[in-house]
Amino acid sequence: MGSTTDKIKGATNEAIGKAKQGIGEATGSERLQGEGVIQEVKGKGQQAMGDAKQATKDAVNSAAGAANKNL
Repeated sequence: MGSTTDKIKGATNEAIGKAKQGIGEATGSERLQGEGVIQEVKGKGQQAMGDAKQATKDAVNSAAGAANKNL
């Protein structure tokens, strides 16, 4: 997956997780609250992975650009 895809999926999972937590609190469902927490954390992890991929890509492009200048 690309960095943008990871970021989008992460944001989606985070939003759904927060919604599940809110619904779980409103209905008194500890199970739904727990699922929401897990999904929110998963989303944050996906976003972090997307950020890491983008940073790596940017660093490689920067190094390649510098190498081309020196040729």
